[in-house]
Amino acid sequence: MRRLISGMIGLSMLLGGCATTSQENISRLDLIKKRNELICGVSGKIPGFSFMGSDGSYQGLDVDICKAFAAAFLGDASKVQYRPLTAAERFTAIKTGEIDLLSRNTTFTLSRDSSAGNGLSFAPVVFHDGQGLMVKRESQITNIKGLANKSICVGSGTTTEQNINDAFESQSLPYQPIKYQDLNQVVAGYLQGRCSAMTSDRSQLAAARSGFKNPEDHIILDDVLSKEPLAPASDGRDFLLADAMRWVIFSLISAEEQGITKANILEKVKFATDNPQLKPLRRFLGIEGDLGEKIGLGNDFVVKVISSTGNYGEIYNRHLGSNSEVPIPRGLNNLYTNGGVHIAPPFN
Repeated sequence: MRRLISGMIGLSMLLGGCATTSQENISRLDLIKKRNELICGVSGKIPGFSFMGSDGSYQGLDVDICKAFAAAFLGDASKVQYRPLTAAERFTAIKTGEIDLLSRNTTFTLSRDSSAGNGLSFAPVVFHDGQGLMVKRESQITNIKGLANKSICVGSGTTTEQNINDAFESQSLPYQPIKYQDLNQVVAGYLQGRCSAMTSDRSQLAAARSGFKNPEDHIILDDVLSKEPLAPASDGRDFLLADAMRWVIFSLISAEEQGITKANILEKVKFATDNPQLKPLRRFLGIEGDLGEKIGLGNDFVVKVISSTGNYGEIYNRHLGSNSEVPIPRGLNNLYTNGGVHIAPPFN
């Protein structure tokens, strides 16, 4: 059977029908391992999500997701090359192979997921968001209707651009979009008075406002224009890489569900090792079974991930918690047991 399959693959290659990814050729996951480095596409301009700190290192929730992938794939969370990308560049970077995967505030949509669209494969959602509007307090604008016939700064080539048009059109409200290539330009246009409001995901509005000279002079309106489930993405043809990414994210969520943290992970490993009857925990931590091997990873990939970044809640609190520079209430981003929507399937 193995020879038959090998022959069929060889024939497909001779006929020019081979895929460029894991279906009939090497997976990007194998290339990452061979290179011994993960090339991760990020924004690099959104505090709390991906932003270059004063020490020259990247920080944020999206950055820690990159680190979690590197820990799982390579056993070392530091082996990441961050590639800052604009919204317009991000999908081309995946298609051309400039990056291995994307961890950059990207909304999971049908057209992006479909082979007829961008042909991406999305990992589980890492941040549930919604699009909003920010205005200057002195404008006395209190809702979307107050922006009728006014200009709004928006990033081009994003779901944000489509959503703002849909929202205003649905209420028969005329407006003038002022389009920019990235969030920094949107913010600059807004602060320079080129528009009456700026629109983006509410998380990005909060992140941008945190860097303003007088943040209290700007308000985020209560109107929520859309749902924006933000998720990492990769080439949709590479099933092995997609599987690995999917279960790395689920491992972060499941670890929080089980109370497994960066501080106690080694203690949990010892406890599970000493108690062979704890089958689910032993499988989760890779002490028995071959769950990691099924997705191209080491069986102890969960231990490597949690040892490096902590669980999902730890990542969230570090960058978006109440004591962070960009505090955003967890809301939907809580575990399902705490009123949120994050849940992980069984590790069986």
